Amino acid sequence: MRYLDRLQPLALLLMRLTLGAIMVVHGYHKVFGGLHHHAQMVGGLGLPAWLGYVSSFTEFVGGLLILAGFFTRAAAFALCIDLVVAIWKVHLHNGLIGSPDRPGYEFPLAAATLAVALIFFGGGPIAFDHVLRGGGGGASKRS
Repeated sequence: MRYLDRLQPLALLLMRLTLGAIMVVHGYHKVFGGLHHHAQMVGGLGLPAWLGYVSSFTEFVGGLLILAGFFTRAAAFALCIDLVVAIWKVHLHNGLIGSPDRPGYEFPLAAATLAVALIFFGGGPIAFDHVLRGGGGGASKRS
């Protein structure tokens, strides 16, 4: 099964692309279409309303960073906190599955799990983080 070990960089890339795309889409609609509404909704949950702005930009910018593999661990950590709060304050009372009009916490739990994996494993060798650490291994490294 050692040949599967060589595919781990692709698995990390797929994890990053999946989580990044999900978070960019979720954050985009908040940042560019409902920023104040989201802040009011967060305030209605018993949290400071300004955390709605933090949440929106964390999802959007954090998703972009995850997609690029730039500051992967820090972005994944911020997204994980965002998702755990979403589970706790919005979805938990609906149960794991929920209903069509009241979604459960299975989706944010899956996304949070991807974030946890990226916190521990990093972005992998197909990420800007790896290149910036000097692990690019381009032609200049081989000379």
